[in-house]
Amino acid sequence: MLEPGGRQFSQSYNSQAVVDSSGQMLVAACATNQSSDKRQAVDMMKEAIANTGEVPVELSADAGYYSARAIRELSELGVEPFVTPDKTRHVRKLPPAPRGRIPRGLSTADRMRRKIRTKRGRQRYALRMETVEPAFGQIMHGRGFRQFLLRGLDKVNGEWLLICMGHNLMKLLRATVE
Repeated sequence: MLEPGGRQFSQSYNSQAVVDSSGQMLVAACATNQSSDKRQAVDMMKEAIANTGEVPVELSADAGYYSARAIRELSELGVEPFVTPDKTRHVRKLPPAPRGRIPRGLSTADRMRRKIRTKRGRQRYALRMETVEPAFGQIMHGRGFRQFLLRGLDKVNGEWLLICMGHNLMKLLRATVE
């Protein structure tokens, strides 16, 4: 991957996952050597649809996944996106959305900002704190996964899929024990 500053490359990978909000099961996963997440949202959603045979109702993702193209393509797939165009802090309160009709000339980013500021938008966007973040936290902290042991994109992708499968098996085990 290209390191920040754009002058050097490092042997790094970017782990992606789509997490089901009902049970924190990983329904799609892959490792990529692209440092930016902007192009990943649509590809991961297509993989989730292929794996489950169903189109998710909505997607909530952080600012790294935002692009006007991704919002358009997700909507075309039938998925309602909740992807903020701006980096936000978890503790920062957003002001409420303006009342009234949405102006015609609003850009995709401004429309999404307005959508995220609605009561429903805040609730749906906050879901990622209960779905994706805990899943990655459980993989990293609970299972001690900090780095890939293999090298090469195909091998790393296989390793990431194995780790995700282990996560899902642990979720299934806990669900049957309870």
